[in-house]
Amino acid sequence: MNNTSSHAPRASRISRMLRRLVGVAIALAAGITVSGAAQAANAAWPQKPVSVVVPFPAGGSTDTIARMLAPPLNEKLGQPFVIDNRPGATGAIGATFVKRAPADGYTMLVASIGVFAVNPFLQKNLQYDPAKDFDLLTVAVRAPNVLVANPNFPAKSLQELVAYMKKNPGKVSFASSGAGSSDHLTAALFWQKSGTEGLHVPYKGGAPAISDLLAGQVDVSFQNVNAVLQHIRTGKLKALAVTSDKRSVVLPNVPTMAEGGVKDVEVYSWQGVAAPKGLPADVKTRLHDAIVGALKDPGMQKKLNEQGFEVVANSPEQFVEFENQELKRWKQVIEQGKITAE
Repeated sequence: MNNTSSHAPRASRISRMLRRLVGVAIALAAGITVSGAAQAANAAWPQKPVSVVVPFPAGGSTDTIARMLAPPLNEKLGQPFVIDNRPGATGAIGATFVKRAPADGYTMLVASIGVFAVNPFLQKNLQYDPAKDFDLLTVAVRAPNVLVANPNFPAKSLQELVAYMKKNPGKVSFASSGAGSSDHLTAALFWQKSGTEGLHVPYKGGAPAISDLLAGQVDVSFQNVNAVLQHIRTGKLKALAVTSDKRSVVLPNVPTMAEGGVKDVEVYSWQGVAAPKGLPADVKTRLHDAIVGALKDPGMQKKLNEQGFEVVANSPEQFVEFENQELKRWKQVIEQGKITAE
C-alpha cells in the first residue's frame, strides 16, 4: 500500500505537467496560425480594388496625378485602383473620409498642399489632423504656379497688372480652387509683396476656376502650370509670370515673379499620397514602392515633365519632415497676412 500511495502523487504531478505542456503547445500553435494568417493576408494584398480618394473635382492637378498613377499601380499590384472624387471644403471632406476608412490598404488619398499643410490654419472644427491621422507615403510631384489672365484683360505683363491694380484696388478678380489652396495663398502673398489688393473668388477645385477664367467671368488666377499649359499654348489664356525661382522649362518665355518686379513670391504646389493611420508595415512598403516605381519610370517622368511637373517621389520619413516644414511655413504666412477661409 505504501508503494501505491507513493506513486499516486507522482502520477498526478506528471498528469498536470502534461496538461500544461499540451496547453502551451496549443497556445503556441494558435499564435503561429493567427500570425501566419495575418502575414498571409498582408502578403496577398491587394485582393480587391483599391479606392484612390481625390478630395477635389475631376480635371484639376491632383486629379490628374491620381489618374496618371492608377494604371501603373494596377499593373504592378494586380488590382484596379479606382479614382473616387470627393470634393468640398478645400479637400477636407475627402481627407476626413480617408481618415475614417479602415487602415487596410484599400483606401488611399492623393491630395495637395492645401489638404496637408494649410487647412488646419484656416478651417475651424477641422475633422482631421494632417500630421496625426495619416500614414504619409510620398510627395509625388511639385510644380510652380503660373499667373494667367483672360486674353481680354487689359494687362499684358506683370508690371502692367500691378499698375492696373494700384489704380483699381479691390476690383481685379482672382479665381482660386478654394480658400486656403495653393493658388489662393499665392495670390495673397502677391498682394502683400506688390502692395496691391485683389478680389478673391474661390471655387470648389481648379477645373471650375479655370472654366470661368476662360469664359471671362474672372480676370486672373494663379494656377498649377500643368492645369493651364495647353490653354496658354493655344492663346486661350495669357501667362504673366511663374512662381518658381527660375523660369519653367515648359514656359521659357514667361518671366518669374522676381523678374517681373515682385520678389519673395516663390511658391510650389505639390501633391502627396497618404493612407489612413495604422497601415500594416508590409502593405505600406509595397504601396510606397509601387508608387515611387511608377513615378520614376522614364516614360512617366517624361509625361509629367512635359506638363510642368517635377517628380519628387521621396520616402515616408522625408514626407513627414517636409510636411512639418510646410505646416510651419504656411501657418506663418496665414497669420502674418491675416488670411481667413471665406
